[in-house]
Amino acid sequence: MGFETISIERVEGMAILKLNRPPVNVLSERLYLELYEALEELERDDATEALIVSASGEKAFSAGLDVKDVAGRDTKGILHFLWNVSRRSLTKLSCFNKPTVAAVFGLVLGGGLELVLCCDLRVGSEDAVLGFPEINLGIIPGSGGTVRLPRIVGMAKAKEMLLTGETITAEEALRAGLLTKVVQKERLMEEALSLAKKLASKPKVAFGLLKRSIETGIDLDVSSALTFELDSFAIAYSSEDGREGLRAFIEKRKPEFKGR
Repeated sequence: MGFETISIERVEGMAILKLNRPPVNVLSERLYLELYEALEELERDDATEALIVSASGEKAFSAGLDVKDVAGRDTKGILHFLWNVSRRSLTKLSCFNKPTVAAVFGLVLGGGLELVLCCDLRVGSEDAVLGFPEINLGIIPGSGGTVRLPRIVGMAKAKEMLLTGETITAEEALRAGLLTKVVQKERLMEEALSLAKKLASKPKVAFGLLKRSIETGIDLDVSSALTFELDSFAIAYSSEDGREGLRAFIEKRKPEFKGR
């Protein structure tokens, strides 16, 4: 895979995808398109067990959307970009069929934070600063910020962040549930790899069903969500891994999952 705005490296079955638009990794149309293409290829790659999303440089994970890249577009043009480019790529990430872990540092703003919200777990360095400053520019988030943030931190905290446009520290983000862990910057990738490997070690059929049940159920009424969960349970229960896990528990041994 050859890309201009992102890079991909591999460590023990983990794919590390980095935003690569120094100095602050602003998000351009090209980057979103390359992100989608990379996710498509990584989903099909059996050697990729989990995905870590991070960024190059030291100053910022991402300062957000490349304003110069979109400012000249009329309303029709910007809506086309948001609907067919950025939204499409972020939906692909949120529905990625393997575990995803974000590893963030420095500035994590606007579109950069929208990207992070699409990952299963999120690790931040102590210097991370997170926020949605769009209100200060007279606009609002357009690629899922107002939708995904309340689902993670709750309505009250989401309103505080979105309506004030103010940033929060890594520790504040941890307390709000926006970050899973906060570590020293030099340990960021180590911790992200550890979490990714932990998730990748889980039985794949159950993991995929569980992830889909969580993501889908939150948008359904309680009765429909319970039905969806039960249908997913039935698939997991009847899978080879499901039967193996139950047998191993009864026989007091470690299960040998096959991913089917």
